[in-house]
Amino acid sequence: MEWLTNYTVWQWILVVGSSVLLYAISPLARSPAAFFRGARRERRPGTLALMSSLVISWLFAKSITNAANLGLSFGILGGVAYAGYYLSFAVAGVVIYYMRTRGGFTSIHEFLKSRFGRGAVMTFSLLICFRLFNEVWSNTMVIGSYFGAVGSGSYYISILVFTSLTLAYSLRGGMSSSILTDIVQLVLFGVLLAVILGAILPALDYRITPLLETATPANGGGNTSAGAHNLLLVALLQSLSYPFHDPVLTDRGFLASPRSTLRAFLWAVPLGAVCIVAFSLVGVYGRLLGVEGQAAVEVGKLLGGPVLLVMNFIMITSAASTLDSTFSSFSKLAIVDIKIGGPEPTPRKGRWAMVAITLLGTLPVFLDPAILSATTVSGAMVVGLAPVFCLWWLPAPRLSFYASVGGGLVAGTAYALDAWPARWVMGGGTYADLLSVTVISVVICFVLYLLPRYFGGTDFRRRSVKSTLPQRKATYA
Repeated sequence: MEWLTNYTVWQWILVVGSSVLLYAISPLARSPAAFFRGARRERRPGTLALMSSLVISWLFAKSITNAANLGLSFGILGGVAYAGYYLSFAVAGVVIYYMRTRGGFTSIHEFLKSRFGRGAVMTFSLLICFRLFNEVWSNTMVIGSYFGAVGSGSYYISILVFTSLTLAYSLRGGMSSSILTDIVQLVLFGVLLAVILGAILPALDYRITPLLETATPANGGGNTSAGAHNLLLVALLQSLSYPFHDPVLTDRGFLASPRSTLRAFLWAVPLGAVCIVAFSLVGVYGRLLGVEGQAAVEVGKLLGGPVLLVMNFIMITSAASTLDSTFSSFSKLAIVDIKIGGPEPTPRKGRWAMVAITLLGTLPVFLDPAILSATTVSGAMVVGLAPVFCLWWLPAPRLSFYASVGGGLVAGTAYALDAWPARWVMGGGTYADLLSVTVISVVICFVLYLLPRYFGGTDFRRRSVKSTLPQRKATYA
């Protein structure tokens, strides 16, 4: 009976058991509408299902790991700052609502093709392909870290098993599986988070003072509050562009009725933010105890085997929800939006697309982590999408799209390569350089987007009001 006290055995039970459960409840999608749009018995997802799917899809393993680490670095302010990114739901929800109700558009890609041509669609698709590609390896690596050191046999085996099991239930139902399992995963996340907080809050003595004290220079050895404030401003500014390069989010903006969708997106803001701030308390607790390294892992070890298992399980739940959403979004992107394999979307083609992104996205796990950081498309690089979508109703020439998106990519790449001029950095503290590149690139990208409209832009593709273009329903044969 030694296996009852063997931590590794229980880890495997959690991975395999949860995957088998999700496979069992996943519906078998037989039609394109079910596989690519999440329709079940010809009914579209409701507000609650859509909201649950949105929130848990963004509570991915890497995200909650970052929240805990920011709590470790900055105290509760770190969690609040990171939660600022959840304003993205409101921005995307409002923009997509009006794109659908006033513009009659049925997808982001349809909007881009109508306004800026097929070249813009392919450029945008390339950006989000990188996003989806990164989601695979970045989340599975978090899972692997709970099974062994990076590069060890147990590390690689756990990643391969976890990814394969998640792919198995995703292949059954596509978007239908993703949305249904997201509801279960969000409930599990809530229960597990409550267990973790139950172990942490007594140590914090249920008082707010320890949370705020951890963000002071006296405890942190520097202006940690300034760093958290900088990150909060970055998050709020990048929320104008960040959601639009995430197809997991934008795909869900076209699944339900416009009004239900808007409600789901708006309710997802406070729910997601509360979850992130709550999980950052793991890092706050670790900061009070002086731990170093990955906050979630180290705090789990301090609290003992059962809590570490719960921490592991919450990572499994979060990573699985993100992976299945990534698989379903990539299949839609490849088969419906780009039309790889012909104009007729079928579940069979979608399943092959899922296999492809799984293989490609898992390969980087076996590479040097330094190489992985160079492949990431960051929020700073996609700032140029802000004017494209936030000013969607304003007719603009094709040059506007390329000028704005290109400007954002140049600024973001300069930051990623540490080539951003030091004299342009605003203020001090951590993330001051990221704040400066974000502020400057937002202003520049809006200017670059508007200039061609007023100086020589002639290739407008006008399509803006519902009265001139009846809204159409998306259909799949």
